[in-house]
Amino acid sequence: MKLAYIGLGNLGEHIAMNLLKAGHEVAVFDLNEESGKALVAAGARWASSAAEAVSGVDAAFTCLPSTKAIEAVFAEIIPAMPQGSTWIDNSTNDYDLVVDLGERAEAAGIRAIEAPVTGGVHLAKSGEITVIMGGPEEVVQRHMELFQVIGNRTFHVGVVGQASKIKAITNMLAFIHLVADGEALMLAKKGGLDLKTAWEVIQASSGNSFVHETEGQLVLNGSYQIDFNFDLALKDLGFIDQMSREYNVPVELASLVRQTYIRGKAQYGGDAESPMIVKLLEDACKTDLRAEGFPAHLEA
Repeated sequence: MKLAYIGLGNLGEHIAMNLLKAGHEVAVFDLNEESGKALVAAGARWASSAAEAVSGVDAAFTCLPSTKAIEAVFAEIIPAMPQGSTWIDNSTNDYDLVVDLGERAEAAGIRAIEAPVTGGVHLAKSGEITVIMGGPEEVVQRHMELFQVIGNRTFHVGVVGQASKIKAITNMLAFIHLVADGEALMLAKKGGLDLKTAWEVIQASSGNSFVHETEGQLVLNGSYQIDFNFDLALKDLGFIDQMSREYNVPVELASLVRQTYIRGKAQYGGDAESPMIVKLLEDACKTDLRAEGFPAHLEA
């Protein structure tokens, strides 16, 4: 297929590369031209603008960091896309906004699928990330081969908007698990346990989680390097706050974690890596959580 990929951040660059490796023709664009160098070297075409990237495409992907960026790129690409082509958004989006944009795309003769991804940058790189799709059944199935290229687990959860909701929920759990994992490891450290052994016992126990197995290792290494920052975490927790109020569901743990991330941002800045939320506890306890044998970066 003839594709465009717009937004070559930590996730988008890897997703676009996997589409390219699968034999698709891919035009790419990002405000940071440096982010497209590896893709161009691998055979992608660099476009001069988002609108130019989508000219003549079968489908155009976007993966953008904020609702403001999504709206701006959407306004640029929809008039430039061929009638009957498809816009696929890999961003973590506000569900009300993605529903509105989907309706506007359809009114302009462009099909729309939301397809946020989850699992981490390391799985996006290997093509093993989870893809969550919202959109009409026929349109989703028509593009399923693309989703199976970029991820090894795919879920069609309903109409446009539903994927954004469940993606926000999964991220909420990840942030809660990360804060809890830091507290658990600190209790182990203060209790005189060997942290490597403690990590292994937790992994083999009913207290295990995906976050413990992945980001927990980065905390123990001290790199905290997950390629996902505080600003993005707070964006997602803001979506949860919106859902909580709309559906009248108290989310006490999520609210506490959101306040913790607000404190973390004040301390370390919005660009700080998300696992650095545990550093708030390390600093408060004047104790670093470090152990030998844990990686600085995750590999699939």
